[in-house]
Amino acid sequence: MNKSPTFTELFTPKLVTVLREGYHAKEFKADALAGLTVAIVALPLSMAIAIGSGAKPADGLFAAVIGGFIISLLGGSRFQIGGPAGAFIALVAAIIATHGYDGLMLATFMAGLFLIAIGYLRLGTYIKYIPHPVLVGFTGGIAVIIFSGEIRDLFGLTIVNEPSGLIPRLSALWDVRASLNVTATGLSALCLGVMLILKRLAPRFPGMLAAVALGAVLVWAFNLPVETIGTRFGGIPSALPSPAFPAFNVARIVELLPSAVAIALLGGIESLLSAVVADGMTGRRHRSNCELVAQGYANMACALFGGLCATGTIARTATNIRAHAHGPIAGLLHSIFLLAFMMIAAPLASFVPLAALAAVLALVAWNMIERDQFAQILKHDRGEGLVLMATFLLTIFYDLTVGIGVGVTLGAILFMHRMAEIVQVTTHESLIEEDRADGRAAERTPYQANGGDVLVYRVAGAFFFGAAGSVASVLDQIGTPPRAFVLDLTAVPLADATAAQTLDTFTKKAARAGTRIFISGATPGVRRVLEDNGITSDRVTFAPSIEAARSQARAQMV
Repeated sequence: MNKSPTFTELFTPKLVTVLREGYHAKEFKADALAGLTVAIVALPLSMAIAIGSGAKPADGLFAAVIGGFIISLLGGSRFQIGGPAGAFIALVAAIIATHGYDGLMLATFMAGLFLIAIGYLRLGTYIKYIPHPVLVGFTGGIAVIIFSGEIRDLFGLTIVNEPSGLIPRLSALWDVRASLNVTATGLSALCLGVMLILKRLAPRFPGMLAAVALGAVLVWAFNLPVETIGTRFGGIPSALPSPAFPAFNVARIVELLPSAVAIALLGGIESLLSAVVADGMTGRRHRSNCELVAQGYANMACALFGGLCATGTIARTATNIRAHAHGPIAGLLHSIFLLAFMMIAAPLASFVPLAALAAVLALVAWNMIERDQFAQILKHDRGEGLVLMATFLLTIFYDLTVGIGVGVTLGAILFMHRMAEIVQVTTHESLIEEDRADGRAAERTPYQANGGDVLVYRVAGAFFFGAAGSVASVLDQIGTPPRAFVLDLTAVPLADATAAQTLDTFTKKAARAGTRIFISGATPGVRRVLEDNGITSDRVTFAPSIEAARSQARAQMV
């Protein structure tokens, strides 16, 4: 018998596990090189994500330093790298636009509390039930939103107030098309080209950092007339700010509750998805609830230091693994290296052109879209295609939380429909058939076999509300009542109250006709559901098998 894991086993950080295994100079060297590699990737990406979210570039760096450190320190994944994520851009931008940056800080702190609660209540396991088409559609929708948000800087357009919705944003950008900056457009194209060429010729070379550095050098050397971090934001600080608790009151908490829930859910999904990807690449297993608790503490700390919300990031985690990291110390060192970069190179950041960072995010958005999965789902499964497109379109045109909610709901309905379709009621062949193409119900012939005195029907599959109607239809078509009726539930793994009520109605009807009812093969769980809904041993006879039920039936009929 498998023993449930203890609290300590569930919530011990992977850092502790790695250190217990034995940690020496060889492992530290591997982690140091991996941490430096990831930090080089994270530096331009963190700033680009912050700018795309409507925040300052420093806010992204604070999240990468603080959030990334705590996620590696307390997390349940051996290789997870935390920080700001592209998937948050649309959500964070909407929160900032509606509630201001102080509202985002309070929502992030609240989200951290929610994540800690979800983790300690061991609810992280349930996040895995989000259907794959929902994840593909949501990710694709976020990618479209990210790209649309970078059009302004890609082309150097001048616009006073950029709308947040996709259609209003595109319309407003089209109206100011005459302000296109040829230099910015050329710089974007150059940086994008550098990243693509390096990815093809030298995939392990930090192409994003190289492109951004090249753009900064060109701006500094030739005094190019383009917007930079310095001209728009005044540069970035060379140290972390002092921690400060976000201002709050009851009304403000209630107002920000939906935003906090959205951050928590999205952060939980993104972090566990990243951990699963890491497991697939390494053969390791993460501790999902421990990881969520770490995400919670990380987001609370990010809010105290004014950083964006943080989560596990797939691209940086994959980079960490490919750089041959040994364990979480690589993630800790990645944050320390980022802090060192801030302290040393902060003045140089002022020359970084926004066009270069926009090119970085444009490439990120392109890579986020799972084009093969998109095409495969739409081509091979109409039901899952509907789930995919509903999530994708609602995420783009309405709201990302609504997109996920509707997608999960449609996915659950689709699953229940398929589960109901595989339920069968048989004697020797299926008695549940599809309706005919002409719309009329198919003819079914009830089997009164076994000598006409004992009628045996078998139900196979999950007997729940989605299948109850089909089973009831078959049972209602039984002709002349037999002296004894055996309903075999051996192949029923579960039943719900609706199924029990269906059988309750049938057994009452059969009893009025003088038929003895036998239920065979019911598992303890299924039997418990039946008894809780009135189908007890004083009305029916429970038997361990069909043979036992037949023997008891014949004995009672003598």
